[in-house]
Formats: sequence, C-alpha cells, structure tokens
Amino acid sequence: MTHLRKMMLEELQRRNYAQSTVDSYISAMREFGLYFNRPPDQLGPEQIRQFQLHLIQDRHLAPNTVQQRMAAVQFFYARTLRKPWPRQEFSYPKIPLRLPVILSREEVTRLIDSAANLSHRAMLMTLYSTGMRRSELVHLKISDIDSQRMMVHIRQGKGKKDRDLPLSPKLLETLREHWRTVKSQNYLFPGGRGPDVPLTSKAVWHACRGALKKSGITKKISPHSLRHSYATHLLESGADLRTIQLLLGHADIKDTIVYLHLSQRHLRAAANPLDSLPVSDVAGVRPSRRKPAR
Repeated sequence: MTHLRKMMLEELQRRNYAQSTVDSYISAMREFGLYFNRPPDQLGPEQIRQFQLHLIQDRHLAPNTVQQRMAAVQFFYARTLRKPWPRQEFSYPKIPLRLPVILSREEVTRLIDSAANLSHRAMLMTLYSTGMRRSELVHLKISDIDSQRMMVHIRQGKGKKDRDLPLSPKLLETLREHWRTVKSQNYLFPGGRGPDVPLTSKAVWHACRGALKKSGITKKISPHSLRHSYATHLLESGADLRTIQLLLGHADIKDTIVYLHLSQRHLRAAANPLDSLPVSDVAGVRPSRRKPAR
C-alpha cells in the first residue's frame, strides 16, 4: 500500500464512510493517477479538469458516474492533502432528473413467478415486499427475521442507520421454505464462497435480470426498480409520504416526494382543464380538406 493510499484510507475510515464508498474512492484515485502516470500529489487543478473531460468525452460515462469520480478527487485534495483550493476547482456535471421505471402490480407478479428458483423468488419477493436496497438484502441475517413481531430488521443500512420493516405473512412463508434449503446459520442469502460469506449484489442483479427475460416484460429494470414500485404502490394505496420515507430509510423527504410524480392515484386526482371546456363534439366537426397537390 502506497503512502498516499494509506493516508486517504485513514481519512475515509476516520469519517466512518461505507466500505462501498471507500472502495469506490480508492479506485477512482488509482484511475486518476494512472491516467497521467504520475502520483496524485504531483497533479493539480488543470489535470483535474483534463481528467473530467476525459471521463465525459472519451469514456462517455454517465453524469452520475463522473460525479462520483469527482467526489473522490475532491476528498483526496481537500480532506487528505488539505489543499486550500476553492470549491470551484471541483466542478460537477449537471445530472438530468429522470423518473424511475415503475412496474405495475401485474408485472411484479409476472416477474416473481418467472424467478429461476426458490432462492431467486425469495430475493425478488423480499425486495418488493420491504423496499430494501439490494446491499441491505445481501447482508440480511436469519436473526433479522422477527416472526414474533412480524418485522424485518435492517442493520446499518445506507447512512449507517438501523430500521425495522413490516414482515408480510406471505413473505415469511416463502422465506421459511427458502431457509430450509440454506446451509448457513448466519446469512439468509449466503454467497457461493462459503456459508458465512454474504451473497454479492451482482448475484441479485442477475437473478432479477433472468426473471425479467423469462417474464417477457419489455421495461428496462434493475433490482432497485422493485424498491421504486414498492413505494409507488404504497402511495397509491393511501400511505402518507412520511411513512414511506421512514420505510425507505430516506434521510430527506425530498427523496420521497418523487413518488408523487409516479402515483396514478395522485396524478389522476387533478381534473384535466380540457374536460371543463364546452368544446364541440368531434362528430360535429367537419374534416379538413386537403388541397390538391400541384
């Protein structure tokens, strides 16, 4: 381990960053140094600008991905090396606001019924029934399923926060069937490297991808789409935004408000102004006559 990497790692650990963020930041700085074939402490604002343009113009990375790389670069110079550079030196690309893809209830049913095996079925049902993130799913332990209180415990989710989620009786039945096939006394979804190693997030993605292909659903979705569908269906069923915020583990309710744009019940509640206009019926309107071509 190089001295610079050790310094950055210690600063990340001091601030209790998530391991996924630590790995992402270390990888981004390694990529930054390799691009110029020089140690990052010998580079400056001009190289940062060139690197950002390389990510956008040459590699065509998405704005979200570029923003993550720039966050790592800013952390290295501002927190690790404590450079007194102005914030303007670390520009971030504007991220377009896009609404997430939502599955209908019928499509969720088709997706779950198209799972390749019981384990995949249990994963998809858990994601939709609780709205948890796939990183939270793979770290679920058998002891986190509280069948007495009918709760699922999320330990140290995003932001290092715990939360409880209601446990559906239908999900509990499926998880019990799945548990009988699990050769682990620890993780509910153990990985292939051993019973005490959690499943990788990529494996959950493949489980969802396989079910999607078999179901015939043409929408482009990921495991996270089940989380979006869960929140939207809750809102359509009458749940309030504050409750949904707590269930999803959002720190800011602004992240939850997006589901108002997706709820059919809320969108249809507003009367369309066209319907209140006394316009003539289509049957009484003469069709336009096209002029003969010359």
